Amino acid sequence: MNKVNFKIELIALSGILLLLNSCGNIDDRNNDHLVFRYNEHKNISSLDPAFSKDNSDIWVVNQLFNGLVEMDEDLNIRPSIAKNWSVSNNGKVYTFNLKTNIKFHPHDLLNDRNVIAEDFTYSFDRILDKKLASPGSWVLEKVEGYKAVNDSVFEIKLTEPFNAFLGILSMKYCSVVPKEVVEYYGDDFRRNPIGTGPFKFKRWEENIKLVLRKNNEYFEKDENGNPLPYLEAVAITFIPEKQSEFLEFVQSNLDFISGLDESYKDEILNKKGDLSSKYIDKINIVRAPYLNTEYLGFYKESTNTIVNSKLIRKAINYGFDRDKMIKFLRNGIGVNANTGFIPKGLPGYSTKVYYEYNPKLAKKLVDQYINLSGDINPTIKLTTTSNYLVFCEFIQKEIEKIGINIIVDVIPASSLKEAKANGKLDFFRASWVADYPDAQNYLSLYYTNNFAPAGPNYTHFSNKNYDYLYETSLSETNQQKKEGYYRSMDSIIMEESIVIPLYFDEVIRFTHKNVNNLGVNPINILDLRKVTKN
Repeated sequence: MNKVNFKIELIALSGILLLLNSCGNIDDRNNDHLVFRYNEHKNISSLDPAFSKDNSDIWVVNQLFNGLVEMDEDLNIRPSIAKNWSVSNNGKVYTFNLKTNIKFHPHDLLNDRNVIAEDFTYSFDRILDKKLASPGSWVLEKVEGYKAVNDSVFEIKLTEPFNAFLGILSMKYCSVVPKEVVEYYGDDFRRNPIGTGPFKFKRWEENIKLVLRKNNEYFEKDENGNPLPYLEAVAITFIPEKQSEFLEFVQSNLDFISGLDESYKDEILNKKGDLSSKYIDKINIVRAPYLNTEYLGFYKESTNTIVNSKLIRKAINYGFDRDKMIKFLRNGIGVNANTGFIPKGLPGYSTKVYYEYNPKLAKKLVDQYINLSGDINPTIKLTTTSNYLVFCEFIQKEIEKIGINIIVDVIPASSLKEAKANGKLDFFRASWVADYPDAQNYLSLYYTNNFAPAGPNYTHFSNKNYDYLYETSLSETNQQKKEGYYRSMDSIIMEESIVIPLYFDEVIRFTHKNVNNLGVNPINILDLRKVTKN
């Protein structure tokens, strides 16, 4: 590079870094259209994909790393580092042909090295390493073995056919990492990530600011052959209060915010879920189904007679108006979940309404319980966190009208998680966000062999017919038959009323008018590859 070009490059880089250093709080914003700025109020715990469990981590890891495959916005599996793949006739062997031009981000230890199949062998070994204790080790539980056939062919053999396997491989846990760099940094790889993604790591001041820079050697191009990404950088701040985050957004110090918080929901949306008139000309809103079911769960092995009464469980399901709750507590954001546990947007979702609001029938069921049990004052404790207190209090007041007393107990999220997993709560609030885009992920919550704490069956629900349908569905390759099994399992859950589905969530994003192509998807992944700013 000659001196003139080097000087121009240095000046351009200095301008970008100056902007990033200030996180958008300077007057000169000549380069603002090249930097995407957002806030992560939950903070980020690690930039290592092996620990990408929460959305806050997944969002940034998605900018830094790639796996064999990925999901598009319609939940279709498409190639990423894999060029293509094939599946054996018995459904147990997956063979991936890798692209041969993909480079890891620059690092002194890599010497401009391309990704090879052996890198996936190392990355998968690492996920399964008990010393590492990755929360993603479960994603390979149905894998019997894997190997690099050669530099460009990677083979995975399953213990049994599993039709949701490609969806699991799209999770960020399965990202490829370079052995040389991981072993050099050890535990500190969490803050020194080297991947293959559209952006590369620049700087992380924990709890203050995280900066990513464009990967100029990223392998993907747009439909016109232009290199991705379009942005020059991503700047992330860590303001913990959602109300403060909203104010920063309104002042144009952030490019977008995600989700709806009690502190600003009435400011930005009306009760129909539309933008308030004062923001129509300033802000865009994007909504889409979110693979997240919010629900109340009962612990089936409880000694509490109320919990073990299907009459009471059904009465609560009938006894409150979900539509009213969504309208007034979420400003219309969400879908009534009286149709089952499988959320709208997934194959297997049912349109059958199981529990339409019916307070008269609910009162009748309570009266039947009282006559059979002699318990004239049925009372149950519902455990939740402060974030969901308003929903639980709404249900509490509605259910009082049909003769059931609900005591709402608020505890920290960490305590709720531990108590729920260990069977210490009779009645609890919970949610399930899809790990991969298959209803089997939701239905696994009620399979007998998945009892918590080892598995996700927090209710300890057990049903032989359900288990048979679940096991049969795992190896079913006919999509129509598989969806039939899913709906049958969902109907058993609803008939037994072991849970009270509240609503299926929606992804909701607010952006300024100058932000283009941010998009939205049912698993709420943040994809910045094609984002531009005017």
